[in-house]
Amino acid sequence: METTPSIIKESKQEKTEEHSSKHWISDRDEERPIHVGKSGPLSWEPLTIPQAFQNTVKSCPNKVALNVKRNGAWQPWTYQQYFDDACAFARALIHFKFTPLRSVGIIGFNSPEWFIADQGAILAGGVACGIYTTNGPDACHYVAENADAEFIVVENELQLKKFLQIRDRLPLVKAIIQYSGEPAKDLKDVYSWAEFLKFGTTDYQDELQNRMQSQKPGKVCTLIYTSGTTGNPKGVMLSHDNLTWTAHLATHTAQITRDEVVISYLPLSHVAAQVLDLHGPLFQGATVYFAQPDALKGSLIDTLKEVKPTLFLGVPRVWEKIQDKMVEIGRKNTGLKKTLADMAKTIGLEGGYNKQEGKSLPWGWWLADTVIFSKVKQALGLQNVKFCASGAAPIAKETLDYFLSLNIPIYEVYGMSECTGPQTLNIPGKHKTGTAGPALDGCEMKIDKPDHDGNGEICYRGRHIFLGYLKNPKATAETIDDEGWLHSGDIGKVDDKGFLCITGRIKELIITAGGENIPPVLIEDEIKKELGDVISNIMIVGDRKKFLSALLTLKLKLNDNAAPGEYPFTNELDKHVISIFEHIGSSAKTPEEAIKDAKVQAYLKAGLDRANKKAISNAQVIQKFTVVPEDFTLEGGELTPSLKLKRRVVADKYANEIEQMYVETA
Repeated sequence: METTPSIIKESKQEKTEEHSSKHWISDRDEERPIHVGKSGPLSWEPLTIPQAFQNTVKSCPNKVALNVKRNGAWQPWTYQQYFDDACAFARALIHFKFTPLRSVGIIGFNSPEWFIADQGAILAGGVACGIYTTNGPDACHYVAENADAEFIVVENELQLKKFLQIRDRLPLVKAIIQYSGEPAKDLKDVYSWAEFLKFGTTDYQDELQNRMQSQKPGKVCTLIYTSGTTGNPKGVMLSHDNLTWTAHLATHTAQITRDEVVISYLPLSHVAAQVLDLHGPLFQGATVYFAQPDALKGSLIDTLKEVKPTLFLGVPRVWEKIQDKMVEIGRKNTGLKKTLADMAKTIGLEGGYNKQEGKSLPWGWWLADTVIFSKVKQALGLQNVKFCASGAAPIAKETLDYFLSLNIPIYEVYGMSECTGPQTLNIPGKHKTGTAGPALDGCEMKIDKPDHDGNGEICYRGRHIFLGYLKNPKATAETIDDEGWLHSGDIGKVDDKGFLCITGRIKELIITAGGENIPPVLIEDEIKKELGDVISNIMIVGDRKKFLSALLTLKLKLNDNAAPGEYPFTNELDKHVISIFEHIGSSAKTPEEAIKDAKVQAYLKAGLDRANKKAISNAQVIQKFTVVPEDFTLEGGELTPSLKLKRRVVADKYANEIEQMYVETA
């Protein structure tokens, strides 16, 4: 297959040529030139998604690409079958007059059909566009309309109903395809998965071939909609080269091969899952297993044990939940068993840090690894994992240290949708707990306008930088400057060994009435260290106030009967929280009872006082706190789909509670 991308070759006039070219676009019909260097990752040949897909199919056609468990049995797709189905989907789109560079919206839990629809849309010359499953009808309408979607792929009746409600407001949509279950027969232009694929006959193969061959590496092929912590989400346009180059870079850096096994369970509308689950394995020829839809309600651990992945990415909340379960189990140990487990974890933590610093392992490490750590890994299904990662949001050092003490190092990765996922990455041999790792080779990074401590805005550029925000030149120009630097909005510094430390986010900075600039995340992490056994979430407040306060949520019992989209907890405290409160003489069993209980309030205040002793200035001391009865959740709107805290939403929801903490000093 031949393409003729616009490529800027390195030369003596490289800087002038590069900076005189346009660094971003906001129109899907435009093409951005690709800067190809002379050596290293920047010299890699630009590829389109169809080229990369066909290269993998050619090299390993019979290798299992996708595997999903249905009716108790695993159903595999080889790479040849995967490609054939994607082509059939693409031909069906062409049958219905799919317009090149228009979008196919996909909403549903991770599945082979999700992957096939995504790749089929791109093969047909279109743009794949994931939609978060938690979106309501209005949010779905916004994304589909902004993306100019002509086709919508839905998982089931629940997702179909959302689009049936807004169908008359989406005049471009030509068909809706449901991939799980059968839609009602009387619905116009709504098809089951099997029905739709039947339209993809070989009559359209020549047209499909022409569309694949005419694609350009520097043009858009995927839209990632930002989580939207403030305002409407923006459509991040990623090019073929963004995705293929970044997938190549990530697999090259982490030494990922086609022998890898990945479990797909994080939202595919998020860039992390797009790179790790979809494009990375496709580029390399690895195997993807799909978790069950209730993965985050408990079944993920069963899938881990059965599949035994070699790579595993968890957002911080996932690692915290695993930690909570393991700590709960560990509490049942007594006597010699508890003593040995504690000794092993002490040795494990020391050994983990020694490895990072190039020092020898402590005495007893190998015995602890053989007797304790290996059994823990087996119980979690992580015995074959060579790379556990965390990304999408900050993770507490306490959680990192907990897993490191069990010889399960978690390698933090940092990036964003606008840089196609990763910008920095910890890997074995280049790992420093508590940092986001060094910049990936070929991905430039700088700290803009650093203060006296070296903290400033994290900026980066390279072939992984997105094309621009769809239909939003103003926001794009505010994000990418005249020299091609992407301004992340995150605050951080780089240590003397090149490791990035993230210290906050510009939009999350609290500016007190006294003019102090305070990054809340670091304070929140300190409080979690002291009260992590009982609190689930925390948000520091105090913007334009005389002092800082905190909103706290308590850990609650999960409601196993909650329907999708419903609040996932009961009105009961977690049983471990109840036991802790009983130990201090409290009979509180619900959050409302805990809020009114003086002993619980004293317990929480003592934890805050301990955290306050670590404050670097009086301005960073928490003076008041309020416990709210409900936890912050995705369903309630307080968390983004990647489980980041929506501070403005929380502040609006609990405005009265916040104001009450300041009444006396108003």
